[in-house]
Amino acid sequence: MSVPTDEPVTTDESPVVETDILIIGAGPSGLYGAYYAGFRGLRVAVMDVLPQLGGQISAMYPEKPIFDIAGFPSVRGRDLVDNLVAQAEPYGVRYLLGERAVELSYEPDGRPVVRGDRGTTVRAGAVVITGGVGTFTPRPLPAGEDYLGRGQVYFVPDPADHTGHDVVVVGGGDSAFDWAATLAPIARSVRLVHRTARFRAHQATVQKVRTLGIEIITDSEVSALHGTSRVEQVEVRHRTTKATRLLPAHSVVAALGFVADLGPLQNWGLDLQARRIAVDTRMATNLPRVFAAGDITDYPGKVRLIAVGFGEAATAVNNAATVIDPEAALFPGHSTDKEN
Repeated sequence: MSVPTDEPVTTDESPVVETDILIIGAGPSGLYGAYYAGFRGLRVAVMDVLPQLGGQISAMYPEKPIFDIAGFPSVRGRDLVDNLVAQAEPYGVRYLLGERAVELSYEPDGRPVVRGDRGTTVRAGAVVITGGVGTFTPRPLPAGEDYLGRGQVYFVPDPADHTGHDVVVVGGGDSAFDWAATLAPIARSVRLVHRTARFRAHQATVQKVRTLGIEIITDSEVSALHGTSRVEQVEVRHRTTKATRLLPAHSVVAALGFVADLGPLQNWGLDLQARRIAVDTRMATNLPRVFAAGDITDYPGKVRLIAVGFGEAATAVNNAATVIDPEAALFPGHSTDKEN
């Protein structure tokens, strides 16, 4: 996917970005918000702690079909993200990836200032938080930490990286079974290891993996990884008999779930409800010039769908535009009214 490479303006103290709207979170809602801010003629920057665009979709299920996006009977997660990036591309969006928003302060004129954990300072007219469930950290595979980045991974952003590999997937949820099914056609072998004989994954997904002939090893845990510069073998131990087995492996995908955390956002003074950000009908938070959209928000009747997040992002951007410029119209007109 295309990502502009503009560098922030550099000062003696830290890189500084000047923008009209800062969007925190590069998932679907954030990317659509970036397009909509550009459509309104606003400068926009997007900050995300992950190193790639797309949020949870890119990190967890880029190859999985999504069925509830209006106008698409089915769309692959990766394709949805690519299309959202392409939609925003004409507007020169500034992407600040691999950087966590850690601190919010205000200029004397009331404009928000956000500092990232890598030293970037963003001065904006308004902030729109679209952080999904917040920062999500993968649950570690204790036996595999020494091989992280050397064959052991938590995400599979590009299945082609595992072509011709012996792959061991660890976990019993939807992500584990999805990766096993996705990698089966291109890997030399795929085995799935889970600590019990019961799975959290949808039954249809489990059945698909069985149909593909993938070996499912249950009641077992990964007890060790072996190899020199990279993973070469996985040691699996049965939880009851303690018998061990060595599996060939070039890749180990640890799909053990994630821990979600709002992180530094919790210290900004936002009105939080069960780790979600409370917003009003304008998608405004209790903080001046700070709006939110997508799964991270909460209000009566909230429905957490990507499609809902798109609408919330447009609402947040339109209302932010009127805060930045009180003379601006809330509704800028339909895109069909604009010349190509």
